[in-house]
Amino acid sequence: MEGVTLKSRAVVFALCAGAVAFVLAVAATTNGHVGIDNIARAIIPAIVCAAMCWASAERAISGTAGAIDSAIVRLSRAGHGDLDGEIPAEIDEQVPQLANAMRGLFQQLGSNLESVHRLAMFDSVTALPNRTNFRRTCERVLSELPRGNIAALFFIDLDRFKAVNDTLGHAMGDLLLGMVANRLRAVADRVQAEARIAAPLIGRLAGDEFTMFVSDMKDIGEAARIGRAMLFALSEPFDLMGHEVEIGASIGIALRPDHGLNLTDLMRSADAAMYHAKANGRGRAEYFTQELADEMADRAQLEADLRGAIDNDQFALVFQPQVSLPAGRIVAAEALLRWQHPIHGLKSAGTFIQRAEETGLIVEIGEWVIQTVAETIARWGRMGVEQRLAINISQRELDHAAFFNRLRAAMMAANAPSRLLELEITETLAMHCSSEVVAMLELLRADGATISIDDFGTGYSNIARLRALPIDRIKMDHSLVAHVADSAEARTIAHAVIGLIHGLGCEAVGEGIETQAQADVLRVIGCDVIQGYAIAEPMDEAAFIAWSRTDERRALAG
Repeated sequence: MEGVTLKSRAVVFALCAGAVAFVLAVAATTNGHVGIDNIARAIIPAIVCAAMCWASAERAISGTAGAIDSAIVRLSRAGHGDLDGEIPAEIDEQVPQLANAMRGLFQQLGSNLESVHRLAMFDSVTALPNRTNFRRTCERVLSELPRGNIAALFFIDLDRFKAVNDTLGHAMGDLLLGMVANRLRAVADRVQAEARIAAPLIGRLAGDEFTMFVSDMKDIGEAARIGRAMLFALSEPFDLMGHEVEIGASIGIALRPDHGLNLTDLMRSADAAMYHAKANGRGRAEYFTQELADEMADRAQLEADLRGAIDNDQFALVFQPQVSLPAGRIVAAEALLRWQHPIHGLKSAGTFIQRAEETGLIVEIGEWVIQTVAETIARWGRMGVEQRLAINISQRELDHAAFFNRLRAAMMAANAPSRLLELEITETLAMHCSSEVVAMLELLRADGATISIDDFGTGYSNIARLRALPIDRIKMDHSLVAHVADSAEARTIAHAVIGLIHGLGCEAVGEGIETQAQADVLRVIGCDVIQGYAIAEPMDEAAFIAWSRTDERRALAG
């Protein structure tokens, strides 16, 4: 019954025992007549019986209460993390059911905590320490190493892992990652046995990126030997359920104390060295160098300057016309990004766009370009200049979910018609953009916008894919047209490419045209539009408008 305590139960029990004793005493001392004397004599044994029962119950209550107090203290210690301590003996003696329940609870909690710790600190695919665990352990080891001791951090990136995931599936990819982890463990065991040092720590950071930290090496040469051992181990074929797979790896090596004393510096240095190894052909291990340090410093400074450029509105657009052949009529202008650097002056996009893409700043810069182009189209319309403007779109921008929504919103807000907008995407990007991106391009094209493939001839095009894309123009890369004036082979190739473009129902545009001779050849072999210094250099807005109103068309004579 709710609200009933051990003490109240003892009182009721004592009263009931006393009452029974009283009734029995009355019955035993009476001969059929109950008098005051009988009652008085019966009260004494009743009181004695009740007192004895109360004393007995009180003793039992006292023992149980002590056991419960001990249980409360033990549970409090468990709440602070002590799950392994013994259950006090008095709980076992007085309340054995409670003792057993506590043991089961602590065992289950310990098991649950162990599972949570394993999930939080170890990678589920490889059972290696994850990024958090690896960093925490490395930082502790580094903090304990004497300042002059040599240690090495290896940043390992698998070279052809994505191809395995794409062709065999993620399950096979996970199996491969587990095999990679086992080979790295084997290398670590051999290093420990041969060098007689502490066991190297291996971790999986993310995806196909692994790390190994070797502390207290005897000399720098050991790092090179360990790097070669890992390259050899990972270059051997892997057997994935009957599929023989070769991947290899690129490894960056950072040394303590030369390349940093803390883990953050070592990770940054090893990461830079790894990317250098990939850039130099993959399948190799590279040390961090001063040259890489200088490049990192330059990239960091460039990133900081770009952030400042966004905040201080240091970007500008210049415009390079595209003219039709043979008439020379302006059919569009490409809006090209420039950076008005406060120290280095006007910088072309080629000097900073890659870093902007690496850091994600290209999204913010792209928003500025979209807004500015929309406002420019509207402003030119009010001036009586109806001119289509083309802008380049990067992979990062297309990956950003809201890009197309922002683009259409900017055009509507500026009251700029979509028919005067052209989007240029590279050939490589066109081959790999998602179905969602294709659908959005189709919507823009339905609104009247023009879609172009830029830098055609520099990637690997799938003709069926090109036919399925919503495109209007294909711009041949400069490398395809650079030698058409002096090479019969180059003319044949350019002619064939123009025929292919026309066969796809698209307009052929030659970009990077620098001479009159190139323009003449392209006119003869059927190119529709040309763009380049032979026509006009990129100009600011005022110069472009003035130029567009003249009859001057360089490289179009004859």
